[in-house]
Amino acid sequence: MTPRSPRPDRPTTTSPPQSPIPRQSQSPRAGTTSGAGAGAGAGARAWAELLRLPALFTVPGDALAGAATTGSRPNPRTLLAIASSLCLYEAGMALNDWADQTEDALERPHRPLPSGRIHPSAALGAASALTAAGLALAARAGRPALAVAAPLAATVWAYDLALKRTPAGPAAMATARGLDLLLGATATGGSARPALPAALTLATHTLAVTTVSRGETRGGSPLAPLAALATTGTLAWTLTRPPGAPGTAPSRHPGAASSLRTVLAAAFVATSGRPLLHAALNPSPPLTQRAVGGGIRAMIPLQAALAARSGALASALLTAALAPAARRLARKVSVT
Repeated sequence: MTPRSPRPDRPTTTSPPQSPIPRQSQSPRAGTTSGAGAGAGAGARAWAELLRLPALFTVPGDALAGAATTGSRPNPRTLLAIASSLCLYEAGMALNDWADQTEDALERPHRPLPSGRIHPSAALGAASALTAAGLALAARAGRPALAVAAPLAATVWAYDLALKRTPAGPAAMATARGLDLLLGATATGGSARPALPAALTLATHTLAVTTVSRGETRGGSPLAPLAALATTGTLAWTLTRPPGAPGTAPSRHPGAASSLRTVLAAAFVATSGRPLLHAALNPSPPLTQRAVGGGIRAMIPLQAALAARSGALASALLTAALAPAARRLARKVSVT
């Protein structure tokens, strides 16, 4: 869901834009700045980098898309699911850097932990506290939600600590994203079954992006971005098809729903497809990083299109509205 790719394999990289983009320049250490205000600002910046704050905008759409598949309006339990997802997502971000300290010291010395701006124990403590908070929020949303949040949290920790450099890494991250969407469905309607097709769609995109991300630091073969490009096109085509799966609610305005799906599918292709094409033509680290960043940012129009396909136009528009804010913040803090 939520984790990002492993150091070299995760939608989180060195310099690009987890929605990913070129990495920002190193912030000064809090201890070397002058004045309490400057120190506090540097500390906040370090935590923003560690937690990849712009990537948070890709999270609420999971729960909203999942809730849309139930045919019910979002309710207070949906908000609890969103809050749980945000906590678990950020737990994965903090844990990722804690687990990658050695590699980052060599490949990304400007990151918050190797640069000394955040102590490793603080990052691990944040990951643990955020995981506990995420599970507590899911429990408040009901037993079905907790039944999904528990394996989601386990997947996040397993990915960061053991799986991300193995062949199972991309599948683990895809599983996490799919579970995150199911969390919204179970919190809202109590059942995961109606959300399974949407969860599979989101997981498929995540699998493709994570596979590409394995070439972020060293470059690689054009096969991964080409496969991801084909996946993007296939998913976009399915998004434009009229809904017919069980659990999808018929829209009161089918013409508007169809137009919105088409627009969102086009935004998904534009955000993810163009950088993937560039990476396929030249699979260098910088272009691969941009492709990963585009794939992460493309989560938002994908989630919005899934909500629209379930007939939840308001949720689709709300999710799509997160994209500009994510793009603006990503210019200041790298999402990878």
